[in-house]
Amino acid sequence: MQAKFDLRADFGLHRRTRDKRLKCCDRTAQHACREGDAMSYHETIGARRYRFDDLKTLLARASPRRSGDELAGVAAATEEERVAAKMALAQVPLAAFLDEPLIPYEDDEVTRLIVDTHSREAFAPVAHLTVGEFREWLLADSTDTAALEHITMGVTPEMAAAVSKLMRNQDLILAARKRPVVTRFRTTIGLPGHLSVRLQPNHPTDDPKGIAASMLDGLFYGCGDAVIGVNPASDSPDAIGKLLAMMDEFRQRYDVPMQSCILTHVTNTLAAIEQGAPVDLVFQSVAGTERANASFGVSLALLAEAHDAALSLKRGTVGDNVMYFETGQGSALSANAHHGVDQQTCEARAYAVARRFSPLLTNTVVGFIGPEYLYDGRQIIRAGLEDHFCGKLLGVPMGCDICYTNHAEADSDDMDTLLTLLGVANVNFIMGVPGADDVMLNYQSTSFHDALFIRRALNLKRAPEFEAWLAKMRVTDGSGALLSHASGASGQPLLDWIGA
Repeated sequence: MQAKFDLRADFGLHRRTRDKRLKCCDRTAQHACREGDAMSYHETIGARRYRFDDLKTLLARASPRRSGDELAGVAAATEEERVAAKMALAQVPLAAFLDEPLIPYEDDEVTRLIVDTHSREAFAPVAHLTVGEFREWLLADSTDTAALEHITMGVTPEMAAAVSKLMRNQDLILAARKRPVVTRFRTTIGLPGHLSVRLQPNHPTDDPKGIAASMLDGLFYGCGDAVIGVNPASDSPDAIGKLLAMMDEFRQRYDVPMQSCILTHVTNTLAAIEQGAPVDLVFQSVAGTERANASFGVSLALLAEAHDAALSLKRGTVGDNVMYFETGQGSALSANAHHGVDQQTCEARAYAVARRFSPLLTNTVVGFIGPEYLYDGRQIIRAGLEDHFCGKLLGVPMGCDICYTNHAEADSDDMDTLLTLLGVANVNFIMGVPGADDVMLNYQSTSFHDALFIRRALNLKRAPEFEAWLAKMRVTDGSGALLSHASGASGQPLLDWIGA
């Protein structure tokens, strides 16, 4: 059964009036009007007629309320205007996004990437649809995983962002759940019915012993199958090299099916590769515009160089996905590089950058940037579901750092809610932070215990290679449940690593 898109039902609106004086065109009759070379969009509610000058404006006004868009001055002024924008957006043909780039092709390399890699063949099954009809198609029982995989390279980030603005939270969950994205390096991540965890053993001084202790803590809770990833307190090449060597020594000593990563700037990782360091994954934060990426000190060419360098090492055992990207709504705005595009659409464009390099892992750090961009728990929850849906629709192996800063109007109950919703949506991975409190980055994320909760509640397994290793090391039993004596057992070999 299809879920019909009816804004009058969803928002309790009376039948809208129509302005018969508009001379509009094709599929967007009564909703769009071309004036000169510019396309404007219109909707009338009651006696009030709303005009949206271009597609960029329409998308911004249709976005659910969030503080970042209000800060940028692109948000709807009232809830009625937001509803009018959604109604107009529902009538826009998907093909319009190919004809009206939000950021000019000649001005932005991310736009060029999106346009140049778009597949008309993959787009064909949905090319005749409007945004509202696309929502119905995504939610239809007849649209299965194979159908979603087929259209992957035909869907642009702007199309994904547009349809997400018309979807309720349950729609975002259901559609994303139908689109698994599986990647491999030393473990297999993203299989349906599985959930992986990035073990995040950060330390305020990069002390190897402190990081090692947090690593073991997480491993005894069954975490680490996505990656053991350290955010370094400094970018010292010597410190980075020592941490990489320490984690690789542990991997080899105990024959662990894992990948490690130091989340430093891509140029530092390239330098480490040149120096012979044991680099598994190359990390970089990315955004959805060329200028925003430039503020991070990266370009598509630099990322391609890093991707090639990591591939040349041939360190994977079950696959060759060698990149790790982090994103987050508001990054382009914080760099004054958003071009007037709303923050959720900018975020979706970042997934085009990630997709280009076939990453092992990509996650939105959903609440990290602060309440200036996502004010409270409600906005953080909505953004996390949007990001996961858009990423999966675009074929990106999406995880989520389910997090908030201490000055946001959010708490751990909000994170429990988002964690549970993303678990139902088949998110690829989450973070595992000791006590959920990152002592180096000073923000609140999800803990090792949170990972246990969601796995138990939804019967989610770890990456198969990692699950087998945990059983071999007597950390879990044959069903994947933790053995209560694992971390204190006499003869537990993992404890020998730090002399416990």
